[in-house]
Amino acid sequence: MALAAACSGPIARAADAAKDYPSRPIRLIMPNAPGSSADTMGRIAAARLGEVLGQQIVVDNRAGAGGVVGMEIGKNSNPDGYTLITTSLGALTVSPHIRRNLPYDPMKDFEYVTLYSRQGNVLVVNPALPVKSVKELIEYAKARPGKVNMATAGIGAQSHLNGTALMIAGGFESVHVPYKGGGPSTAAVIAGEAQWSIAPAGAMMSHVRAGRLRAIGHTLPQRSPLMGDIPAIAETLPGFKYIAFSGFLAPKGTPKPVVQKIGATMAKVVNTPEMREQLALQGAEPATGTSEEFRKAVQQELIETGKLVKTIGLKAE
Repeated sequence: MALAAACSGPIARAADAAKDYPSRPIRLIMPNAPGSSADTMGRIAAARLGEVLGQQIVVDNRAGAGGVVGMEIGKNSNPDGYTLITTSLGALTVSPHIRRNLPYDPMKDFEYVTLYSRQGNVLVVNPALPVKSVKELIEYAKARPGKVNMATAGIGAQSHLNGTALMIAGGFESVHVPYKGGGPSTAAVIAGEAQWSIAPAGAMMSHVRAGRLRAIGHTLPQRSPLMGDIPAIAETLPGFKYIAFSGFLAPKGTPKPVVQKIGATMAKVVNTPEMREQLALQGAEPATGTSEEFRKAVQQELIETGKLVKTIGLKAE
């Protein structure tokens, strides 16, 4: 009886904390730069979540080292429920394979709280290029060895991995030109310094709509209303797909009742018409799932990314 009473105390206190949670603003660590696709969607989700919880969620951008800087800060934060971290898929699934002495373990150092969105990447070319389909890009590059450039956000970035996977699947080559971030790599394709790139829909679609870029494919497994009449790359290269998902993490040890409350609240928020509309503008759609489903999704992506990193031959630095 004494043991049961001793154990029930912490559980009851945690439940009480969740009942009154949140009683002050919540800090959201954003491992991405302001204005990035991940930043925009994270702010959309945070604003809606904060409205329902009744407290402001303050975004704290801590970009650097491909998301590693922000993830480390999040890991070392107080696990009291008042710090959340937006996912940086690169920092969670790529960095463990290409960085030595990573200051966190993606599967052990965080609580997986909730998903809120998913989106595909878009394959774009400079509109002056005589290429209007994936098939034509493959043929164009094969006919011009060493003269077609692929712009990416940097070595090991998702745009690098996605682009390399496309070249492997299509049996063609391009010169990899890594830039310092998604903005500069997109600008390079617009300016004609590079001929093509593949990057998050949220970062590309405004340029596509304005005519600065031409979209010739996307990485969702089939056509989607979110992408208009842009075909799936899988129509040309069967089985080719990539879906980026976004969610909130918390430092390890954050009370489970608090994690559950945030997750349950976000599950209601993501399917509201307002949230759907805002995400659609970023080429994304709502995503839901339990904490365990979220964790398993990251774990599977970590495994798949490891296989691709090995195929490409990237070495840990």
